[in-house]
Amino acid sequence: MTGFTESDERQALRRAVSELAAKYGHDYYTERARNGGKTSELWDEAGRLGYLGVSVPEEYGGGGAGIGDLAAVCEEFCAAGTPMLLMVVSPAICATVIARYGTDEQRDRWLPGFADGSVRMAFGITEPDAGSNSHRITTTAARDGSDWVLNGRKVFVSGVDEADAVLVVGRTEDARTGKLKPALFILPTDTPGFEYKEIPMDLVSADKQFGLFLDDVRLPAEALVGSEDAALAQLFAGLNPERIMSAAFSVGIARYALDKAAAYAKERSVWGAPIGSHQGIAHPLAEVKIETELAKLMGQKAAALYDAGDDFGAGEAANMAKYAAAEAATRTVDQAVQTHGGNGLASEYGLGTLLGAVRVGRIAPVSREMVLNFVAQHSLGLPKSY
Repeated sequence: MTGFTESDERQALRRAVSELAAKYGHDYYTERARNGGKTSELWDEAGRLGYLGVSVPEEYGGGGAGIGDLAAVCEEFCAAGTPMLLMVVSPAICATVIARYGTDEQRDRWLPGFADGSVRMAFGITEPDAGSNSHRITTTAARDGSDWVLNGRKVFVSGVDEADAVLVVGRTEDARTGKLKPALFILPTDTPGFEYKEIPMDLVSADKQFGLFLDDVRLPAEALVGSEDAALAQLFAGLNPERIMSAAFSVGIARYALDKAAAYAKERSVWGAPIGSHQGIAHPLAEVKIETELAKLMGQKAAALYDAGDDFGAGEAANMAKYAAAEAATRTVDQAVQTHGGNGLASEYGLGTLLGAVRVGRIAPVSREMVLNFVAQHSLGLPKSY
């Protein structure tokens, strides 16, 4: 990406992904979501075509591109009405962390599967009593000989029922200080002592949410990702891509809703003229168009900084992009529903289910309030408030 123009390659990637997603469409997605099904056909085809692995290193079968290209893929799926939440987690967080910090054996074992979409990996960090405070994580990992033994709980973990493994954030004891420090572990979902239970949600989503229960889960030494002493840096290296992907997710949904609203406003005629000719309809749609485009630009900036190796700069931009995109998507979907009137809540028009979906973006993976805390403290130099 140079300046504000995406490369020809990325634009071609967007067109190809959009064409694939349109073949399935929002009706396919909602039918699967309402009936407890999965978007496996779309995911598998996207994987075979290389779209899910665009940011996996080439030596492992991936595209060797950056997080900006993967974010573009995610955005186009969402813009076509097929938002796959696992894209934010599996190829973005998990594959990135393993590619950057995993051992040679871990890379050989997992990255080819990320590259072709045959591997799905969930990410477990949030806990019932810790919320956004990663320093209060109570899932512990204790050494037992050469093994690790994990105990604890996680909540709101997406897609565990279709994942091969979960990248779990636990805490180990520092032998020198006795304090607990973060550590990352690859936990196969068929490991004894590991259980998960679906959390009922008032969301129409093909990606379900789960609580995890780890009861004396024994893992071999090679389950530890990277260095035990550098896990905090490794963790945040995965969270920046998560925020960038979350921003792309929200931008894509906003685009989908805005396209529907604009088309309806051109076709729906009341009092002898299309409703889009009235400023009461046109101006709010124009406003959310502007907000969505601005959020998209900040997401592209965050991705460019991350791909250039500027983790701190990417952190600021990624948080801002995630915040702006979630706010824009929430306003856009609300305005799209309003533009449709009663039809906005009719299943036929494919908008009502998005009201809850975009609201998630204001809460996860980091709440809008914690983003504001970050910007106040790190961007403005204000005193820490928590």
